[in-house]
Amino acid sequence: MINPFKNKKGLGRGLSSLIGDSDLKTSTNKISISSIIPNKNQPRKLFEKEALEELTNSIKERGIIQPLIVRKSEDQNDKFELIAGERRWQAAQSAGLHEVPAVIIEANNLKSLELAIIENVQRKDLNTIEEAESYKNLIENFDYDQDKVSKFIGKSRSHISNSIRLLSLPDKLIDMIRQEKISQGHAKILIGLENALLIAEKIIKKKLSVRQTESLVRLLKKAGKYKYNLKDTNIISTENELTNKIGMRVILNNKKNNSGSLTFQYKGLDQLDRLIKIVKNYY
Repeated sequence: MINPFKNKKGLGRGLSSLIGDSDLKTSTNKISISSIIPNKNQPRKLFEKEALEELTNSIKERGIIQPLIVRKSEDQNDKFELIAGERRWQAAQSAGLHEVPAVIIEANNLKSLELAIIENVQRKDLNTIEEAESYKNLIENFDYDQDKVSKFIGKSRSHISNSIRLLSLPDKLIDMIRQEKISQGHAKILIGLENALLIAEKIIKKKLSVRQTESLVRLLKKAGKYKYNLKDTNIISTENELTNKIGMRVILNNKKNNSGSLTFQYKGLDQLDRLIKIVKNYY
């Protein structure tokens, strides 16, 4: 069988390497578009409407050149779950296609997630936050550590660590990054800053570059206008670990005399109830 991914140049192992693994059985077929369901672990959440319309027009003219990658659904016997190619699948539906070419593979949940991440990162389809969430998913749910993610993706460990640290920023700021209102370079400067959201709004309003943002933060720190959170890496790591474990943001403030506060930020009554149950169960 011709491997439709052999020309992909890799991050880490790459799609062609993963598809070619001896434990992955593959076959290429045309399958009904209605038999395909989305991937619950799809790293990519946002799809640009204009780009999707362009792809739809291309598929109307030329059809689908690169097959989708699917596996048999674990939950629905007559369905296939998408691993890679959700944009093509959505565009094919808009184009009125009834069947699509697909590579059907046998893959467990981990392999499915690996393939989905590799495909999206290779194409640079993931935004900064989607990329960070993908790395976090591998670490939390599939026993990866940052070194293993680094080797798998083919990026430095510091890149993986810095990406995941972005998820410790306030939710509203994360949305700004997701919507590309501010860049990853801007966001890295804001990690650990109190009132980071106010500075982010200033970045957008004034259209500040990364270098200008660095200068602004230095000036504000000197003026004492914004406090800088001088947390060591162990405290930040503990905050991130607790946040990931319980699913709500955790802020740890430790004073010089080793007293301090531990704050849990919940988003609804269900999270508050869960937090109360955790406390009652252990105390």
